[in-house]
Amino acid sequence: MPEVKMGLVAVSRGRLPIELPQRRLREVVAACRRMHIDVLPCDVIIKQETDVEQAVAEMTKKGANAFTIYLGNFGPEGATAILAQTLEKPVMLCGAAEESNNPMTFTERGDALCGLLSASVNCRLRHVRPYIPEMPIGLPQDIATMIKHFADVARVVLGVKNLKILSFGPRPADFYTCTAPIQPLYDLGVELMENSELDMHLLYQSVADRHREIEAIEHDMARELGEGNRFPEKLRRMAQFELALTIFLEANLGTRQYGIFANRCWPAFAKSFGFVPCFVNGRLASRGIPAACEADIYGALSQYMAQLATRHAATLLDLNNNVPGDVHLPETKGTSRGDLFMGYHCGNTPICCLSDSRGMSYQPIMNRLMENGKDPEFTCGTIEGRLKAGAATLFRIHGTPDCRLRSYVAEGQILEAAPSTFGTMGVFAIRDFMRFYRHVLLEKGFPHHTAVAFKHVGHILFDALQLLDVEDVHIPRPRGAHYSDENPFASPEFSKAEVS
Repeated sequence: MPEVKMGLVAVSRGRLPIELPQRRLREVVAACRRMHIDVLPCDVIIKQETDVEQAVAEMTKKGANAFTIYLGNFGPEGATAILAQTLEKPVMLCGAAEESNNPMTFTERGDALCGLLSASVNCRLRHVRPYIPEMPIGLPQDIATMIKHFADVARVVLGVKNLKILSFGPRPADFYTCTAPIQPLYDLGVELMENSELDMHLLYQSVADRHREIEAIEHDMARELGEGNRFPEKLRRMAQFELALTIFLEANLGTRQYGIFANRCWPAFAKSFGFVPCFVNGRLASRGIPAACEADIYGALSQYMAQLATRHAATLLDLNNNVPGDVHLPETKGTSRGDLFMGYHCGNTPICCLSDSRGMSYQPIMNRLMENGKDPEFTCGTIEGRLKAGAATLFRIHGTPDCRLRSYVAEGQILEAAPSTFGTMGVFAIRDFMRFYRHVLLEKGFPHHTAVAFKHVGHILFDALQLLDVEDVHIPRPRGAHYSDENPFASPEFSKAEVS
């Protein structure tokens, strides 16, 4: 994941006293240090266009890769916009609030509220899209809080802009929802390298003689599984596969810094390799390298963005089924039972995201179809367990058939519940989910895979989507706030009003 190094550049209107933004900049730096926020202040105060080149050179030398442009006073709108355009990195615009009305003199009043309007207009004229906080004018402590949030947003943007997705194999038959139009990926700045399953098999064979590295991974797998190591005879094969993927990743990043996978995992994989790749996929994800199953390229991207927002492993699950009435639920977190659902997958979730891993198992559906329900010989390799209870965010970014980007973000809870089923699973509580399911997930053509972040990070992902120019973003709406295609006459509110 990228490490955000936040540059902090102050601007000052030429005819206004420069001492005011200089003092205010020092106070912002001090506030950041009190909050343990690392910033790289720029010695150059931007007063005019000729200062831009010098400031950019200083910030480049210091290694800054994201920038807060701080209006200590009204600020020069042209030079400010040119600076944002020249930096070519995530940029936030914010301004200083006035400290006192005694005296509100020419030398103490900054007028950043007005200056931010002018700077924003000039950025739009230059097709520059800076991040602007919800409350963009503040005192030093407020500005430090804005910088802290913007650093999380910038991490997501930097990761996406420096990402390469490595894919093996086409989507499985009847999984049309996993199609991946390439143009929207390029629009985001993401590179894609597609390979065949034969390439994967040759890659796997090519590392077979690297015995010492394979044994080290095998021992680490056994340590991670502990008592759940039910198929120890398969670990060497899995270790060889993991080594092959990591070597391939390092050798094929090209111009990009970060890489993730979207790989075909069934039905031919199990017979060809002698196992299913779920455990390996989860291990890679725990190391910051999501490996989406079923060749879901946008699923891999979604999982990676969820990881960037939390700085913790995320997973990819099916929005799978409703919760049967006989499943015991200690609480529902204020969500109606009809809005609960189960998130599930065969077993690709990292063990670090599970509360009670039952260790390695096998895929019963594939076992029944491919091994006639006998003791598994090659359908083993899944991880079983229950997702950690607590805050969760569902997230998906997707390319539509007409090559547009569409996304959704929904926050909720994973409940303390133990469904009696195989794979990795959890019961999710999201208020008004079924209306969201009907009028967003179904109506807008989203696939069945969703990325799951184990934290509430909707505020980070939503702002990152804006900076990435993804305009078609959907969130759950509470009752009374209708979706565009929702029949208001069929809603419970209308029915109650009619009766009364």
